[in-house]
Amino acid sequence: MISTAVRLARVGNRSELAAALLMGLGYPCVMLAALLPNIWFFVTAAAVTYIADWYLHQRGSYLINRLGKVRAGLSIRFLLRQLMVILLLARLDLAEEPLFYAAVAGFLLFYALQAPHGALTTLIRLRRTMPVVTRNVDLSAVRIPDAPPQLLMRRSAEKMLHLDIPAVAGVLIAAGTGVDAIGYAGAALTLLLALLYLTVLAPFARRSRLVPPAPAVLAAVDTWLRSYQPTVVLYFSGSNESAYQGNMWLETMSRIEGRPLIIMRERGLVPQLAETSVPVICVPAGTHLMNLDLSTVRVCLYPANVGKNIHILRVPTMKHVFIGHGDSDKLASVNPYSKVYDEVWTAGRAGRDRYALADVGVRDEDIVEVGRPQLEPIQSWTGSLRNPIATVLYAPTWEGWDDNPGNTSLLLAGENIVRRLLAADPPVRVIYKPHPFTGIRSAQAKAVNARITAMLEAAAARRAAEPRWAAEASEAAAAQREARAELTRIEARLAELESSGRSGGDAAELSRVSLADPAREAETRALRSAWNDAYWRSFGWWEHRTVTGQQPRLYDCFNEADAMVSDISSVVSDFIASGKPYAVTDSAALGAEEFKRQNTAVRAAVILSNGAAELDELLAAVADPAADTLAEARHELKSYLLGPDEPTSMEQFNAALHALAAKAEARNAGVAQRAAGQPVVSAGPDPEDSSSGAGNGEQELSDEAAASADPDAVGASGRKPATGEEASRLG
Repeated sequence: MISTAVRLARVGNRSELAAALLMGLGYPCVMLAALLPNIWFFVTAAAVTYIADWYLHQRGSYLINRLGKVRAGLSIRFLLRQLMVILLLARLDLAEEPLFYAAVAGFLLFYALQAPHGALTTLIRLRRTMPVVTRNVDLSAVRIPDAPPQLLMRRSAEKMLHLDIPAVAGVLIAAGTGVDAIGYAGAALTLLLALLYLTVLAPFARRSRLVPPAPAVLAAVDTWLRSYQPTVVLYFSGSNESAYQGNMWLETMSRIEGRPLIIMRERGLVPQLAETSVPVICVPAGTHLMNLDLSTVRVCLYPANVGKNIHILRVPTMKHVFIGHGDSDKLASVNPYSKVYDEVWTAGRAGRDRYALADVGVRDEDIVEVGRPQLEPIQSWTGSLRNPIATVLYAPTWEGWDDNPGNTSLLLAGENIVRRLLAADPPVRVIYKPHPFTGIRSAQAKAVNARITAMLEAAAARRAAEPRWAAEASEAAAAQREARAELTRIEARLAELESSGRSGGDAAELSRVSLADPAREAETRALRSAWNDAYWRSFGWWEHRTVTGQQPRLYDCFNEADAMVSDISSVVSDFIASGKPYAVTDSAALGAEEFKRQNTAVRAAVILSNGAAELDELLAAVADPAADTLAEARHELKSYLLGPDEPTSMEQFNAALHALAAKAEARNAGVAQRAAGQPVVSAGPDPEDSSSGAGNGEQELSDEAAASADPDAVGASGRKPATGEEASRLG
């Protein structure tokens, strides 16, 4: 019931729900106390509303935003409380007393100061918003002054309004004691503090404290681009929940052979970007992006199909490649939108065959197999358990944008899966890592996620009370305390390293100071590895766990687990790299054979029905290698899905980059020759370039140049449907 109330109130947890209820009850109580009148009741109810309001703001509660939408915003709530103070004075027969007039005048003057305060903070924020946000880019060509202290700017309206506390407190004390001077002093203190706030804030609105105008900043960025001369761009756009799609490529971008650059489009995603030494430019405005000097870029990589891709797809001097953010049998992996790219890079042969079967217009010769460089951290299975009992990872994908029952196991099977794992004999440990998007579209999925989390918490509490596990906990207590202390030390040092500039600097200041530091980056990597090790040691190997957030990463959970249960998503393909047993839920109830026929990644999986009765087969394979009848199938499937082990994925990736960059250079040279009225000389085919089956020679170059004459048509023409022979590869 409480979880339902949390969901309906749109709050994060029970404490937020309690604060929301107290605030909701507090205001009627304030009015009732004023009408009675009862000063002590009023003081108590008013204090509750102050504290609850502050707590919800501190937590960034979604409810606070919703209150503003229904005309019960922050200013209205404070004004209502002050009006109740005036009502209380009137009901106490003080309406003809000087204290009453002083309170009215004080509150009116206080609210008069809200307008210049709001104007100042808005002006400062607007004039300190640069057209770009950067990381690891030298912007010394423009002067970017220090940001105002976050003490002044963060939640500034809330801080300004809370300055009414001396006035409210003083008036209430004066009304209760009859000493009017206390009320006058409180009102004067409130006005003095408000004026002081404005006085301290005003200098930051001077021109010398604001950032340069947009043209100057963009000119500095172009100057840096001409100096750096990037050759490969990772272009990323998406919602706040999609940061993982870009983060998964950061390590690969730092290891490519060339000069990498990351271009982002949403300011809100920049703080979520993981630590990287690769230069980052966030350009929210499409017009600014299209005017950046990207003339040296030859290859642009896209991890997601989003509408803003068009702003750079129109550039004909570079080749455009869809690399995706995972490899799976979901329909999203064969999106017809992929036709706009010059090439589509897949992990292994399965990706190529997937497009052939889907027949969405992506030509076979435009598909290049490059492996999955991100999978290097995944450890291979040794065939034995990491701990005395098996650890099973349940990592369902999210509900998707439609109501297809095959999207996720969470809705129909999730609770059955977890319930059976918790009842397993011999016992297992469950690690639950839901997809970051879980519940953003479906209230039902959000509710199931909450119930599963509650199930695991309850199961962990029951296990902790059992004698066997209590003894283990007692023995491991000292080591766990040490690990938790180590986590605290590591997190403090990471926070120190990640604070590139002054503590509290805004986006403009961080763009100025966040230059790459190889030593800091190396230390950060070492600390993150140490954090991961300490995290798993900070609790028992028998304790059930729900893992959310960026740390620990999904691949760290792979390494900790002995088996996994998941859905049709890239998670399954990635887990196959470990060689460990896994199960996939047939949520749409297609039947095991049809499910395997339609989804390559499940051919070596234990297929679960929505009742999850087949989990015993998975647990048997984990407990006894002799019962693992799918081990050989997993080995073969790994090569088919993810490509060969040699050459390494990084070597394949770099080879594909070089080959495509050469095509871009050839195209640009041909266009330049034609523009000069010179005949185009074909370089002929490259016998070593086997990454594509496209034709070659002068005719190919001519066709490509003709397509690029219309910038919006680049990479979108000349496609043919997959042949029946190609489609038959899936067998």
